[in-house]
Amino acid sequence: MITLPSSGKEAKIRYLDADYQILSGGTFVTCAVTGRPIALEDLKYWSVARQEPYVDAAASYEAEKKAMKA
Repeated sequence: MITLPSSGKEAKIRYLDADYQILSGGTFVTCAVTGRPIALEDLKYWSVARQEPYVDAAASYEAEKKAMKA
């Protein structure tokens, strides 16, 4: 289940292989594909190479397909 943040600011994050590092505090990040907010506690999908978060596996797959065409 994805919980959308009700308020707060967007976090700045460095995405690592199996973890992420919060560079500046916030309660959410924005999906690079859908534009939907992702509460930090629900963040499970991201690209280390592109430094982008994704709301779900489908969004991650779409980003990967787009990157392979570029």
